[in-house]
Amino acid sequence: ANTRDRVEELTRFLRGRGLAAEALHGKMLQPERDKSMMKLRNGSAPGLDRRTAERLRRGKTAPEARVDLHGHTLDRAHDVLHSFIARAAGQGMRCVLVITGKGRPSEDEEDFFPTRTGILKHSVPRWLTQPPLGSLVVGVFPAHARHGGGGAFYVYLRKQR
Repeated sequence: ANTRDRVEELTRFLRGRGLAAEALHGKMLQPERDKSMMKLRNGSAPGLDRRTAERLRRGKTAPEARVDLHGHTLDRAHDVLHSFIARAAGQGMRCVLVITGKGRPSEDEEDFFPTRTGILKHSVPRWLTQPPLGSLVVGVFPAHARHGGGGAFYVYLRKQR
């Protein structure tokens, strides 16, 4: 019950931030699981119409700007990302590309428990959903291979009023 409750809580939190989130846990009936998986596969995302989500998924939307963070320290990458997103949103851009890199494999080959690689790849989506950037972002989506694949994200920005 603890894991199920935490999954549901995290799903509500992410949806509250305007991000696409679907819960999947062992207590769900198969039809519920199938429905959640179909939503994720079809690119369903709050704040995006189906056509826009599909164009992003297929790499058909050209990013209006890009920033390459790989090679930066965490602190420097956070500062660069904040400035980039604020500037892009201020200029009315909707889709930008954030390149994080995929990360390096562990240097220690004898490490029985491998360490997580790609700290930027894991940190950037979190930074984009938290204040102050979260209020500017509709969603964060994995980039298509033509735009960097597993080492990059599309960031879809809110319309400025």
